[in-house]
Amino acid sequence: MIRIGGVLVSPGEGGVYGERMIGSYRVWDPRRSKLAALALLGSEIDLAPEMRVLYLGAANGTTVSHVADYVEVVYAVEFAPRPMQDLLEVCRRRRNIVPIMADAGRPERYAGIVEEVDLLYMDVAQPDQAGIALRNLRFLRKGGTLVLMLKTRSVDVTQSPQDVLEETVRTLTAGGLSIRETRWLEPYHRDHAAIVCEAIK
Repeated sequence: MIRIGGVLVSPGEGGVYGERMIGSYRVWDPRRSKLAALALLGSEIDLAPEMRVLYLGAANGTTVSHVADYVEVVYAVEFAPRPMQDLLEVCRRRRNIVPIMADAGRPERYAGIVEEVDLLYMDVAQPDQAGIALRNLRFLRKGGTLVLMLKTRSVDVTQSPQDVLEETVRTLTAGGLSIRETRWLEPYHRDHAAIVCEAIK
């Protein structure tokens, strides 16, 4: 990913969410995007022009739009009607985003649309976040990367965030993933952790 003077940017048309521009590059705000926060905190995650991405929990398309600036195609899954309206507007400007209105927990509903992907990115506020990720592994190529943005308070508010993280890591490992790194997203996002995995099956 591209940095200009230590600022993370993406090479694309601006005006998606009022983001600042540096020349022809869009400033990627880590307080508006967990992926930007992860990158700025030192993760080695990268985006390349030939990559296909399945994005679960696309919301209104803020992070999706930046990802689309870098990669070949983004399959953007969102369930809620209101954010989907905003996402469709983003798609009008970026032809490499495929919007899919569906429940990420039921990947069979979009199995006929999504090709094999290099990156599975998930940002879904559901209790069964690990289970949803594992059900979508059918789309991830062997050796591909899963990035799960874990919203610990959505999983179990009675457990400590650290305990939720550790339990989620165990579930993902049992599901056939190799954990490359885990990283808390403070100071940008409280009680959120990124889990970066590799598909080994």
